[in-house]
Amino acid sequence: MVNYMLMIAADLENLTNLEPQGGCDDPNFSYLFKIKCGRCGEVSQKETCVALNETVPLPVGKGTTNLIQKCKFCGRDGTVTMIPGRGKPLTQETSESGKYAPLMLFECRGYEPVDFIFGGGWKVESLEGTKFENVDLSSGEFAEYDEKGECPVMISNVRATFDVVK
Repeated sequence: MVNYMLMIAADLENLTNLEPQGGCDDPNFSYLFKIKCGRCGEVSQKETCVALNETVPLPVGKGTTNLIQKCKFCGRDGTVTMIPGRGKPLTQETSESGKYAPLMLFECRGYEPVDFIFGGGWKVESLEGTKFENVDLSSGEFAEYDEKGECPVMISNVRATFDVVK
């Protein structure tokens, strides 16, 4: 079993606190990424979708997980279990320093998450406090005008990594 922390970064212009619509532990937020088999190294052709509110029982023992999937190449079973409580919004300070913010922890058995895909369902606020809801980052950027702050706001250069954590 290996734990992977999804880390996100973006260039935030006049914005701060980028996170899923319902916060970092939003039960309805869908995480899309590809998975790489730990045995044969095959990467899934399609994205895998997991959310905190979608669980399945483990085939052996007690407990639940968010995903059970069989590798189409070698047939090995693997699981992905989400562990809430470790994420933080991406702030302007973190963005300006070029650092990544932790979003969600994934406990993986037999698989490695790769290639996180940004989609819809994000929220962010301007430095003046204007809230932008249901932001779609599938194009890799977002641009608006903040009436309150009388300035343009923008999210660009979105990127993500999965870091191994102990």
